[in-house]
Amino acid sequence: MSEQAIRSNISNRSLKLIIAGIAAGIVITITILGLAIAIFVKVNSSSSSTPDNSPSAGSLLGDSIRIEELMDHLKEFQRIATSNSGTRAVTTLGFNQTLDYIRDTLAINTDFVVSSKYFPIRQFGLNSDPILTSSINGVDKTYTYSKNLATADFYHIDFSTAVDFSAFVQLTAIPNVGCSDDDWQNANPPPNGRVAIVKRGICAFPDKGALAAKYNVTALLIYNDGASPDRVSPIAIGLGQESFLPALFLSFPVGQELANAALSISNNTGVRLTIDVKNLPLSPIGNICADTPTGDATQTIVIGSHSDSVPAGPGINDNGSGSAANLGSGSAANLGLAVALARLFKTSTYAKYKYRVRFCWWGAEEIGLLGSDYHVKQAKISTVVGERLSDYLVNLNYDMLGSPNYIFGIYDGKTANSDTPVTALPGSNKMTALYRQWFDEQKLPWNYTDFSGRSDYGPFLAEGIVAGGLFSGADGTKTLDERNYYDQMLGQGMGGIAGAIHDPCYHRQCDSIQNINAFAYEKMVQAAAYVLEQLARQDDLKTWLYPEGRQIRYRNQPPKRKYDSINEYFGMPYA
Repeated sequence: MSEQAIRSNISNRSLKLIIAGIAAGIVITITILGLAIAIFVKVNSSSSSTPDNSPSAGSLLGDSIRIEELMDHLKEFQRIATSNSGTRAVTTLGFNQTLDYIRDTLAINTDFVVSSKYFPIRQFGLNSDPILTSSINGVDKTYTYSKNLATADFYHIDFSTAVDFSAFVQLTAIPNVGCSDDDWQNANPPPNGRVAIVKRGICAFPDKGALAAKYNVTALLIYNDGASPDRVSPIAIGLGQESFLPALFLSFPVGQELANAALSISNNTGVRLTIDVKNLPLSPIGNICADTPTGDATQTIVIGSHSDSVPAGPGINDNGSGSAANLGSGSAANLGLAVALARLFKTSTYAKYKYRVRFCWWGAEEIGLLGSDYHVKQAKISTVVGERLSDYLVNLNYDMLGSPNYIFGIYDGKTANSDTPVTALPGSNKMTALYRQWFDEQKLPWNYTDFSGRSDYGPFLAEGIVAGGLFSGADGTKTLDERNYYDQMLGQGMGGIAGAIHDPCYHRQCDSIQNINAFAYEKMVQAAAYVLEQLARQDDLKTWLYPEGRQIRYRNQPPKRKYDSINEYFGMPYA
């Protein structure tokens, strides 16, 4: 077959893949929206008729949690997002207004000591569209950049650095998917001083970027893997705040063509890149912490959630719900707990805790746990009593708590990373058991969920601080066994939808107030209240959590990522 015919066949196949990808994208979008509506209607309608469980297993704090207040916080997060182009992401007015609302709510409803600390993050922007040209055996080809990813050959990668090649630079294809040193060491020719091209898959994109930097590449090209119709076009990703590489993301047809050409030693394959990056100032991002005015500051219980959303949506379940109870839900839950505790402390019948409680709302979680990591690093070097890492006994993390097709997920201490300081493991396992105890006493179902450090507890756990928390599910799929188990425990129809993801609106525009399952949300916040109260009433919490003594690790390694940085930040897949 002639070379012209071969190129024609490749182009035809590529066109078919792109058309299939566009069609699949439309179908997936419609399916997700339909699924979100179906889950919300089915699960929330069933929730309204569920038997009334005793709310808090003897927890006065749990009894004082008011679902109406939690939902009011979430509604305010929704209002803020709606008035700010549908987002509360960092560096936006929506994020700043979220912080204002948290501070104002604390000032009006508590006498807690509130502080705000700011840290800088990089911003990213382009002056002009990037240019990518290849040369294979003297035949040059320029590819299409477009913000319409369905028609683009390639797309920029956030936090890429600027570059302008004056000549073609030799391309080398990294074997497998570039997730190990062996992959990079086995590349032929070696990546040093060349442009590396690597396929998407297995490890997170920042991991690929870190290995590329380690092996001194001139630039990095990542391409989609073509594993399904929705993994053909380029996607919007980022390599993280610590990355300083010129980088682009290619479609599967373009990437595969260039990788195949580079793998053949008989070919002379090179690329030219032009990426013109704006010189933007660092942006200050805020953390908020609120301390109970009583309690031993050298024995502090830290309760955290993140206050930012992704740009793609309001973030009412992630993590309005944790912050409100899922910010949304996680942020709101944290706020609801703080207000409820302050209200009880003002009564004469509720004894104050012997331990200080610190409620915190971390900024920039969605782009790499930056707020919590900054806080931990500052605590490591602080000499101020109450601000030192050694003053922290435990970190409780509430991220997403109100997923529509929910699970009652408990962080499983047994799945902590292998490099977790061993003295933090017994207490973390006790935290798992304590949450489980509440659900068992309530005759509610529960599941273990991963404890690998990919949320804001990660920086604390990595330094030897006991951690625990709850999670109602994101883009994982509810299995048939899970659905049947929840039906059995809660009543027929309460188990959700088997085969559907826990939150069909995860990191999407539809993550709004309508995306919250109020029944699940309330139970999760009551469980959080029960656990806080149980910890606070321990006679010797430090010994209970650390039976083998404390081991605070002072290290400067980057935190484990919750997401593939900007990739997940823009609602795209993790790897």
